[in-house]
Amino acid sequence: MSEIRFTDQHEWVRVDGDTATIGITDYAQEQLGDVVYVELPEVGKALTAGDEAAVVESVKAASEVYAPVSGEIVEVNGDLEGAPGGVNEDAMGRGWFVKMKLSDSGELSKLMDEDAYKAFVEGLA
Repeated sequence: MSEIRFTDQHEWVRVDGDTATIGITDYAQEQLGDVVYVELPEVGKALTAGDEAAVVESVKAASEVYAPVSGEIVEVNGDLEGAPGGVNEDAMGRGWFVKMKLSDSGELSKLMDEDAYKAFVEGLA
């Protein structure tokens, strides 16, 4: 069973076993507007929680996507390089950025669950 967690920078992480799939939330893609470019890291790159994991550019702005957890990149979503609009179409699904092999699953406890994230976003309005 996969578990989803959120950061206060609007990244999400869905964990299945020791693999974490990472992307940006619907709220984040709405704030960015139409995504026109995504820069992804190399497979094999080790990241510590808080490191830059990817860059997303939209018609409004460029923004970093930070690793919510530590680990090693095991897969990138190459579909986004040719069709970055996939982030806008399905940010929480097909629009994922990277998959990482977790190095410390305890870091997940520092992230928000879905209810806490919803309350956080509501507080931004």
